Amino acid sequence: MQSPVAVAAFRRIVDFRLRRDDEGQDLLEYGLLIGLIALFAIGAVTTVGNTINSVFWEAIAAANY
Repeated sequence: MQSPVAVAAFRRIVDFRLRRDDEGQDLLEYGLLIGLIALFAIGAVTTVGNTINSVFWEAIAAANY
């Protein structure tokens, strides 16, 4: 039979090792959110840039005729 002191010590060790730390989860969520915002921003800037580029080239082509 195990001693109560040894069992209590073992339980403390197991509880300490199996305890979940949620601090890293917040950081991961913020990282994913920033990545999603960055993808959206890149898409928006690309679309606006292509539109502006086509408008300027149309204006240049119209000025040459």
